[in-house]
Amino acid sequence: MDLKNKAAIVTGASRGIGRSITRALLDKGATVAGWSRSEPENFSHKNFSYIKADLTQQNAVQQAYQQTTDALGEHISILINNAGVGYKGDLDEMPSEKWRYLFDLNVHGIFYVSRLVIPPMKTRQEGHIINISSGAGTNGIAGMSCYSATKHAVVGISRSLHQELRDFGIKVTCLSPGSVDTGFSDSEKNKLKPDELARSAVHILECSQNFHYTDVQVRPLQP
Repeated sequence: MDLKNKAAIVTGASRGIGRSITRALLDKGATVAGWSRSEPENFSHKNFSYIKADLTQQNAVQQAYQQTTDALGEHISILINNAGVGYKGDLDEMPSEKWRYLFDLNVHGIFYVSRLVIPPMKTRQEGHIINISSGAGTNGIAGMSCYSATKHAVVGISRSLHQELRDFGIKVTCLSPGSVDTGFSDSEKNKLKPDELARSAVHILECSQNFHYTDVQVRPLQP
């Protein structure tokens, strides 16, 4: 895909991976609607629109989508489902409201956004959805059962969507990084940088029409 003048939605755009992907898309000439609960600090670009969005609430997602199409038009070619949150704690000690919140944001948010973006993509026979999962989406991690469960769900959603949408000319990629330096963990171990993930996302998007990455696993070399 030639990214110049393409319209994109990036969720969780205020920091970390989402912010880096947003910047990388803008550098390639795309127009980006950055969805997040808080506005990115010290971030401005003529082709960037900040859209306040609470992805855990279906009505709020509907409103954010309407604001996005008002600003960018209905031809959204790229959706980066990046927004997510983690939690450290054993299952039997985890508050039930925290468990539900992780699923509401990490999983249900993908459903709420994607179901709005897909129908126009089908009509145009063009589009690319990248869902950001995690190494936790294929491995269990002690003390992170809920986060791991949500990321397993992201992998499952992505693999199923790929099969549902490929005959419509729509690509679906699941990008699963290992440890990323986003402030989620205070560990001193070697981590991937958000800008590295952004370069990966751009590479995935720019592949030729008949070339399609479905599952991409990326890890730091010396964790």
